[in-house]
Formats: sequence, C-alpha cells, structure tokens
Amino acid sequence: MLNKVTLIGNVGQNPEIKELEGGKKVASFSLATSENYKDREGNKQTNTEWHSIVIWGKLADIVESYVKQGSQLYLEGKLRTRSWEDKETKAKRYATEIICDKMNMLGGKPDSSSVAANADAGGQVEDMPF
Repeated sequence: MLNKVTLIGNVGQNPEIKELEGGKKVASFSLATSENYKDREGNKQTNTEWHSIVIWGKLADIVESYVKQGSQLYLEGKLRTRSWEDKETKAKRYATEIICDKMNMLGGKPDSSSVAANADAGGQVEDMPF
C-alpha cells in the first residue's frame, strides 16, 4: 500500500511550534495550494485548497527557524485522519492532516536574517543554490 502526498504551496500563517516532554518539537500550519483554469465562458478561475500540515522532530526545528507566513514550500508526507469527541456537543469530529517527512523551501533569495534550506525528517540540511 502507498500513502504519499506531494504539495507545493504557500504557508497560510506563521507555524505554531509546541515543545513536548523530552524536548521533541512539533510544528503545525496550513498550506494553500491553488489551481488555475478557465471556465466555460473563458474566464480565469482559481480554486484554492487548504491543507493542515504537521511536522515533527528536527524538521520542526527548521520550520521554527525559517518558515513564516507566505513562505513557499515543497512538502512530501502522508495523509493521516484522526478523530476525537467534541467536549460540548459529544459529536465525533475528524481532521485530515499531512504528516510531513520532507521539506524544500522554495521562492526567491532569502533576506539577510535567514538561510533557505532543504531538509528531511532526519534533519539533514543543505543550502539551496541561488
């Protein structure tokens, strides 16, 4: 079986970083992907999808240092759906997330206060050529 997701999009808001017991970090943020097409009348249309992204460990450290709202990213990971019971209504709720294990920062040359990087879940980082 294969569960693989590949996305290129823009970060919707600054990532939320949580540090868990033992010092392990988790980063979460939304990522927008857009598709452009022409409708029957020939008018340009854009369809934007929002994806919930979760990144763990050393890759979350990189997200904390370099990723911000508007950053363009290439992500690879897998889909995971989790469920819980709403405390107020007792209804069962669901969330589908992309658990990211590879990330490449895209876009233009970084400003002087940051360095663009390619990284995977093992924390291997390479400077991107500009």
